[in-house]
Amino acid sequence: MTIKTNLKHRIRSGEITIGARANLTDSKSRIEAIMGSSDYSYLSADSQHSPYDERLLVEFCEAADQVGVPVVFRIKHTRHSYLVGNILDLGPSGVEVPQTETEQTAQEALDYFYYPQVGRRSWGGAPRANVSEHPDRIDYANYWNDFGVLWLQIESLSAVTRARSLAKPGVDCLSWGPADLSFNREANPEHPLKSDDDCIRHVVKLLEGSTTKLCIRSYDPKLRNKYLDMGATVLIETPGV
Repeated sequence: MTIKTNLKHRIRSGEITIGARANLTDSKSRIEAIMGSSDYSYLSADSQHSPYDERLLVEFCEAADQVGVPVVFRIKHTRHSYLVGNILDLGPSGVEVPQTETEQTAQEALDYFYYPQVGRRSWGGAPRANVSEHPDRIDYANYWNDFGVLWLQIESLSAVTRARSLAKPGVDCLSWGPADLSFNREANPEHPLKSDDDCIRHVVKLLEGSTTKLCIRSYDPKLRNKYLDMGATVLIETPGV
């Protein structure tokens, strides 16, 4: 594949889309090994639970670009959703906002993810994904608005039950945080959604008829078919290399 492949379109169409976890310190050769190990379509990198340096993100995205793979980057904190555009200026093809609970957070992410006249993202950033191929301001804005991938991570029962309201137009994916969601389920033992599988089925049902899809952090490639059979179409796995 090449970075020209439109990950956004693939996700929205319901195509099965598998990504691999990667570290910002991974070299080009390491990225090549990851991508060659399975049918991966993108890399998922993290700053929420990992050290983060802006220059390192730029270098990682440049290496991924040389291999021809898009990067979806999870930001540090929910309240940093106003920085989504600034982070995208460093090279990711997509961004993930963790622990999303409210429509306000979803709207703020949308506002700073998309360029006018869709959103409010500011213009600029030499390392932006594929900007050299679309140097005109309007051309790149239109390109990005049809290319960039926005997803929100839902990690509580309240977010799960309100998934459809968070799946606003322009949100491509709702991703799964199994550990934090487990904490929340344990704190609410009387809730009718008793298990992670219950939550998955509930969200898949809520998202029917929507272009927003569900991503599961399955991590284990052996669980791929289980989650695909349950209706998730986007997965993140730990590569076996």
